[in-house]
Amino acid sequence: MATASDEAKKKKQALGWIEWLRGWFYLIYEMLFQRIMASHLQNPMPLPPVNDLTCIVTGSTSGIGREIARQLAESGAHVIMAVRNPKVAHELIQKWQNEWSGMGLPLNIEVMELDLLSLDSVVRFANTWNARLGPLHVLINNAGIFSIGEPQKFSKDGYEEHMQVNHLAPALLSILLLPSLLKGSPSRIVNVNSVMHHVGFVDPGDMNVVSGKRKYTSLVGYSSSKLAQIMFSSVLHKRLPAEAGISVTCVSPGIVQTNVARDLPKIVQTGYKLIPYFIFNAQEGSRSSLFAATDPQVPEYCELLKSDDWPVCAFISYDCRPTNPSEEAHNVQTSYQVWEKTLEMIGIPLDAMERLIEGDEVSCRYGAQEGS
Repeated sequence: MATASDEAKKKKQALGWIEWLRGWFYLIYEMLFQRIMASHLQNPMPLPPVNDLTCIVTGSTSGIGREIARQLAESGAHVIMAVRNPKVAHELIQKWQNEWSGMGLPLNIEVMELDLLSLDSVVRFANTWNARLGPLHVLINNAGIFSIGEPQKFSKDGYEEHMQVNHLAPALLSILLLPSLLKGSPSRIVNVNSVMHHVGFVDPGDMNVVSGKRKYTSLVGYSSSKLAQIMFSSVLHKRLPAEAGISVTCVSPGIVQTNVARDLPKIVQTGYKLIPYFIFNAQEGSRSSLFAATDPQVPEYCELLKSDDWPVCAFISYDCRPTNPSEEAHNVQTSYQVWEKTLEMIGIPLDAMERLIEGDEVSCRYGAQEGS
């Protein structure tokens, strides 16, 4: 018993060196071989009929999110660009409409303001959307930050910025939008994750990385936030009743353009500069998200994992095939601790998900109004 307890204690301090090495192996392997492994995919990826879908895409004015929003809209979906800068989004829509002119019906896209560095903004967004009383079929939590090489920063809510933007804010958004996702059932929550979660470690008692147990770097902040997202998503996936018809998946877009650079070991930096051929562009990086959002077999796969009591939610790789996240992501005990700590940090009660599924209202510490 003492040995198991000691091991659990050690586990909470950091990744074991074997896990850490394995994580870097996955990262380097993905960088070198992703293009070969995904060579069976078309680019752009052809989508099934999506004319009846309403999709919210966060962070959709640049990079992968921009490609996701554009391709969904061009395939006929009603797309809501949830962005920090509405002006840029409106300019993009105008450009897309002009390019699309004469090729079909005008694109059905709108813009709503959402700043993930403000949990008040997240609650306002969710309240505004839920007030429409319409269905939401797909929520794509794409927006994320990796402030490479920068010192530790905190949001006005008091949380480390990577943890807030990449995990806490999307978690709050996903929970608060459950009433609309229920109306759109069968519906999906797609979280754009990263292979870098393999080198991440989450201490539920030190989500802000301020205790001094670990030295903060932007890599620590980013990889920890991505692992926390998988852990939270896995518990959400398990706790959502099957009859709700809401699937939860995490996806890896692959190594896309320059989302990995100066904060990596020197040897990896050198390789990154020498092999631009191997790095995905944004359109290629969008394929796993589009697959998770539209492929008809994804909900069946999620249900299969749930019925088998699999410890993690569905994780779709950059080659649009199901894969396993890191060993640490399978740590069920830590995942439930992350779930509880996250709900505490985002200011909603532990039974918020169940109450929202039942049609009850839930109050949130942020937004100064009801959270449903």
